[in-house]
Amino acid sequence: MLDGSVVNVALSQLGSDLGASVAGLQWVLDGYLLALAALILVAGSLGDRYGRRRVFVVGVAWFGAASVLCGLAPSVEVLVAARVLQGVGGALLTPGSLAILQSSFQRADRARAIGAWSGLGGIAAAAGPLVGGLLVQLWSWRLVFLVNVPVVVVCLWLALRHVPESRDESAVGHPDVLSSVLGAVGLAGVTGALVEAPVRGPDWLVVGAAAVGAAALAAFVVRQRRGKHPLVPPVLFADRTFVAANLLTLVVYAALGSVLVLMVLQLQTSLGYGPTAAGLAGLPITVIMLALSARSGRAAARLGPRWFLVVGPLLIAAGMLLLTRVGPGSTYLGAVLPALVVFGLGLTAVVAPVTATVLAAAPDRYAGVASGVNNAIARTGNLLAIAVLPAAAGLTGTAYLDPVAMTTGWRTGLVICAALAVAGGVVALGVRGNVLAGEPVSRSAPG
Repeated sequence: MLDGSVVNVALSQLGSDLGASVAGLQWVLDGYLLALAALILVAGSLGDRYGRRRVFVVGVAWFGAASVLCGLAPSVEVLVAARVLQGVGGALLTPGSLAILQSSFQRADRARAIGAWSGLGGIAAAAGPLVGGLLVQLWSWRLVFLVNVPVVVVCLWLALRHVPESRDESAVGHPDVLSSVLGAVGLAGVTGALVEAPVRGPDWLVVGAAAVGAAALAAFVVRQRRGKHPLVPPVLFADRTFVAANLLTLVVYAALGSVLVLMVLQLQTSLGYGPTAAGLAGLPITVIMLALSARSGRAAARLGPRWFLVVGPLLIAAGMLLLTRVGPGSTYLGAVLPALVVFGLGLTAVVAPVTATVLAAAPDRYAGVASGVNNAIARTGNLLAIAVLPAAAGLTGTAYLDPVAMTTGWRTGLVICAALAVAGGVVALGVRGNVLAGEPVSRSAPG
């Protein structure tokens, strides 16, 4: 979670050092997100079948090795390839962590455990810009990747020593690798077309990538509905709450990922902040999430998650609109801080409750798959937003280095993201208020 945001603050120096355009920076972010979103479903299925701790440990080790490759990359092309490999490791470890919690805690304690997990993950994501800024100024953007190595060593030791193994004993057959391939090809084609279209125009490569991607995604959906052992069991989507919570995740995480990327660029380009100062600017989000995330999870379990998931996105949207006041000459206390406080409160209201809601709405045997679906949707939201938003906001080429162009694009992007967050709050009205209480509704597995 830390690595997903720590890279953002290094983008400006990374782009300057490697001579990258906006499209190049998009691929540095989207290469990782693409592999993560495309493979996280099959990774969740692998954990359910072969052991969640085992797959988690493999993912952590893989992530560490790929981080070393990222840190040593001599060019943008090599860095993007290494980021794709890093995303594979991220896909293997992410769903397993939630599935381990789901299978290790009694139902009455799960919301609190997931609240702690979500809170720490949110803190790591929010602290990323601060940590990234310190590392970049300490030496180079390369350190934001190499610092993962000691963290990986600690994680491996903790997992092997303290984490219990668990699996779905009723799972049969093999994971649907073909579905995973179709999903990867579909996301790669659509993402490639969206990133390259502003640069290349509607040429044969862009149109072809879009067509292949759309066809692969359509084939993926058909295979899930008709296959004997689908990667995503259709029974999950029979639950209205599961569908609503995942739609909320899609739009809110699309808005969230885009704003965090643009904010560190805006602070550095238009307000003249250094990397560390740009990172410190987001510290209020970290403090708010540290103080309130676990409480938010407990309160949602006691009162029901629906209104947390309605009000939270509206607060996020309000924070984004307040951030439109941030431009050349703005002060931190007058413009940045008030917006981040509102933004952080909204984020705290959403992160833990939506994760607990998704898992509670799914049968326990599908804990790994349900976690994988939610994580894949969150990463897909980030992926598509990063591919689309810069062009939609008028940021192409090296516009991110021009204070006037950056500020104009920043404000346009914030309005778009605020609209997405509001849509998420409306969708949350479909969530059952009692989904975190008692046993889930019994639903049989597909035959």
